[in-house]
Amino acid sequence: MIKIIVSAEDEQRLKILKDHLHPIVRRKALIILLKQQGIRHNKIAKSLGRCVNTITTHLKGYKILGIKYIEAIHSYKPRGKLTSFDSVVRNYFENTPPSTIKQACLEISELTGITIKETQMRHHLKGMKIRYRKVCSIPAKADVEAQKKFKEEQLEPRLQEARDGKRSVYFVDAAHFVMGAYLGYLWCISRLFVKTAPGRQRFNVLGALNAMTKEVVVITNETYITSIQVCDLIQKLVTHTNSPITIVLDNAKYQRCRLVIAQAASLNVEFLFLPPYSPNLNLIERLWKFTKKHCLNSQYHSDFSKFKAAITTFLGNMNTTHQEALESLLTLNFQVFNPESLKKAA
Repeated sequence: MIKIIVSAEDEQRLKILKDHLHPIVRRKALIILLKQQGIRHNKIAKSLGRCVNTITTHLKGYKILGIKYIEAIHSYKPRGKLTSFDSVVRNYFENTPPSTIKQACLEISELTGITIKETQMRHHLKGMKIRYRKVCSIPAKADVEAQKKFKEEQLEPRLQEARDGKRSVYFVDAAHFVMGAYLGYLWCISRLFVKTAPGRQRFNVLGALNAMTKEVVVITNETYITSIQVCDLIQKLVTHTNSPITIVLDNAKYQRCRLVIAQAASLNVEFLFLPPYSPNLNLIERLWKFTKKHCLNSQYHSDFSKFKAAITTFLGNMNTTHQEALESLLTLNFQVFNPESLKKAA
């Protein structure tokens, strides 16, 4: 029989701990208090729904460590068969990521000599923070180092001035919405079908997104976006903005021509041309995707006028109807790729 001596100070502390938020702490404190009252181990175990060995373990722990043992939370965490091979598993997933969990089980079995079922493998990988992720694309000609340098040396300083109220930064790009079926995902009982409009009518939107206010200024037409529309957009921005303007845009020919460059220079507007193949650094690209998702995906527009109205209405009201979503989507955090994240060519 284990004998314990509970001091008056410990007793006061135990009475507090028996109401602790964690059930393990509550149980241990109650065991000591019941033992102090001279109750036998088997009766304590029966009243708490635990075995006698558990009662003995906690009493021994208190006798050795005192109140610190009661306050500590020690949860049993069984070790999987692969735990000792975690470095091998991580190296495998970093260098040759598999496409299926079945493939992972087979190849890890060859590497470690340990065979486990697919469900166990999923559970083990979850603990290592290895998840089933969709592979994303990056233009093959994108210069990762050039993107990083542009972001750090040119883009971030202008954005900081915009945060300080000393400059207005706009992200400019054109979207070409072709009237047709924009197929999205829906929660539904069975597969649904959306009518596809005939023809290839196109609604062009040249937009400028303010990095701070998230307001968008647009020029639209139904033919082509040319240098004329870019000049009109610059003039429109200058009219609505009092501070110095920086425009971030890609290298489309109609944006780098002499006419546009001269227009910008005459109005004292600064151009920041993105490195080639860098849509990840253009904030407005996210807005175009958001627009398609909310007013075009899985929807049928019976004529071109309704199609155009859906887009223009959404862009005009989005800061009211989708303010919270846009604040989250259009943050000034830009993804810059690193060579390690690129999958090696087969």
